[in-house]
Amino acid sequence: MPTISMFLGIIITMYNSNEHNPPHFHASYQGYHAVFDMEGELTEGDMPKKQRKFIAAWAELHKDELLANWELAMSEQPLYKIDPLR
Repeated sequence: MPTISMFLGIIITMYNSNEHNPPHFHASYQGYHAVFDMEGELTEGDMPKKQRKFIAAWAELHKDELLANWELAMSEQPLYKIDPLR
């Protein structure tokens, strides 16, 4: 699963193998693993509250890029890196 961004110890990934809908991305942080929708809402797994807030803020800033990557992923194309949260 390609890494599309890394910030504050959080690794953001997205499959690029025609994954199932709805659009989402994966996040890992110190042994925690979770799935988030494109609004940055936790939909599956577990993530500390502080990191959930960082991920939600990042997703809000980069929603268009996330959706563009999702479209690429659905057609099994290489994904673009997305700037980290600063």
